[in-house]
Amino acid sequence: MNSLPEPVIAVLLPCYNEEAAIAQTVAGFRAALPSATIYVYDNNSGDRTVEVARAAGAIVRTERIQGKGAVVRRMFADIDADIYVMADGDATYDAASAPVLVARMLGENLDMVVGSRIGEAAAAYRRGHRLGNAMLTGMLTRLFGRSFTDILSGYRVFSRRFVKSFPVLSVGFEIETEISVHALELKMPVGEIETPYFARPEGSVSKLSTYRDGWRILGTIATLYRIERPLWFFGAFGIALLALAIVLAMPLAITYAQTGLVPRFPTAILVTGLTILAALSGFAGLILDTVVRGRREVRRLAYLAHPAPSAL
Repeated sequence: MNSLPEPVIAVLLPCYNEEAAIAQTVAGFRAALPSATIYVYDNNSGDRTVEVARAAGAIVRTERIQGKGAVVRRMFADIDADIYVMADGDATYDAASAPVLVARMLGENLDMVVGSRIGEAAAAYRRGHRLGNAMLTGMLTRLFGRSFTDILSGYRVFSRRFVKSFPVLSVGFEIETEISVHALELKMPVGEIETPYFARPEGSVSKLSTYRDGWRILGTIATLYRIERPLWFFGAFGIALLALAIVLAMPLAITYAQTGLVPRFPTAILVTGLTILAALSGFAGLILDTVVRGRREVRRLAYLAHPAPSAL
């Protein structure tokens, strides 16, 4: 009886100005996954990232549209493999854990395994990012009934059917949240394994900003509510508008009951307008909720068009 062929594994490393760390990262994944093909996608680096990565033995390609989301979109579109291992090129993720993540995916027939970070140094995992991670985790749990302990981890292993059914829309570092939502939205089988997370090597500088990316996280939360649960989002606006209309209308109703007159006609017009807006908001939520359901069905069909990891 012939054994199944070994799965084709691609290691994907998005990079921006990682001259100091990319060689170490490539070497780590080369040692951990000797049969894998390692791709470095450079995102307009101003240093020697391209030369160093190529010298380390990686296949180097370039994405001109700035932003990690744009790089991931290009990688997922270009690379054809059975299993995709994605990490950052800054040597903060533990390459030695990659075989464990891949084995978990194949052994349990999963579509994504997340490397949940355990900080090995205080500088590796900043407090602001921990807070943002906790906020997103709680929000996704409310939306989908489950979540991950490390929503913002960039260390993940994907199946082919995950990658080829994922329409990347994010531009920047919101991509990790979008990836998690895609898995939760389609109720994919997923897993999570704790992995070490290290401080950057000397000379490597983080591209994240606690405050700027904190606002991005808050914006992502609001956007997720609007896109994934439009009935809740617009329904809340409708209820608020209707409540305001009722509060303003009560004195008018009392006066009309006592005198038969409506002395504050502009207020009556305002109440009418608020009531109409409340109804429109509710109907918008209902219509968009139907659209979201249809979009989810299309994604699910694209997902089912590819075989499961264990069937490779």
